[in-house]
Amino acid sequence: MQVFVRDNNVDQALRALKKKMQREGIFREMKARKAYEKPSERKTREKAEAVRRSRKAARKQAIREGLIAAPKRPARDARGPARGGRPGGPAPTAPAAAE
Repeated sequence: MQVFVRDNNVDQALRALKKKMQREGIFREMKARKAYEKPSERKTREKAEAVRRSRKAARKQAIREGLIAAPKRPARDARGPARGGRPGGPAPTAPAAAE
């Protein structure tokens, strides 16, 4: 896996690397390999993951068929800043009222 550093911006390259590793599942694999997992624990975990996947697939299918309503997404204001916004940055100011 490789990430290019542009304009000596190592922080941006590190973020890109972390994102790639997250997508590849490397962090999950490192956590799993940290300690030995007994075969019985592995079976239990894999069975639970399979149940979770099947429930999610059934829920999506029910939404597609119209049997249940799709979950409502919160309003944009409630979710936080739009992409590109800095958390912890200066708060937006309201425009002054003209008299």
